[in-house]
Amino acid sequence: MKIPIVTAGVQLALRAAVAAGLSIALAQILGLQYPIYAFIGAVIVTDLKPSESKRLGLRRLAATVVGAAAGALLSWFLPPNPWTIGMGVCVTMLVCELIHARDGARVAGYICGIVMLDHSAEPWAYAFFRLIETALGVSVAWAISYVPKLVRLSDPD
Repeated sequence: MKIPIVTAGVQLALRAAVAAGLSIALAQILGLQYPIYAFIGAVIVTDLKPSESKRLGLRRLAATVVGAAAGALLSWFLPPNPWTIGMGVCVTMLVCELIHARDGARVAGYICGIVMLDHSAEPWAYAFFRLIETALGVSVAWAISYVPKLVRLSDPD
């Protein structure tokens, strides 16, 4: 029957919407420069199961740390151009492979590229605030995942 799938989808969408709105509001209240990263973190990490939200959140935080640190470090030595940014993405994703963080490699790669491309003037400050904003969004998603479901469904998996 399609009703449980639709109900689960509606519940997930509502949780993601609440987490997104709350993350943006909190980031704005705190005066954070890029509330979009809190928003992205919240939506990506939101799940109906708290354990899955936790797993996704930890992966997101680890990828953010690796990508932001790699981008900041590489910005010290390399000018921001298409070749060096591509190389930075490659190196960052390979580091994720080496530290057994394959699930976060793509996120780490794009964060490295963002740091190198748009924030090379102050890469460490950007990296720090990127982590703070992402952690805010992830924390909101974790909190939302503990709100009781509107309708209990038998777990198909």
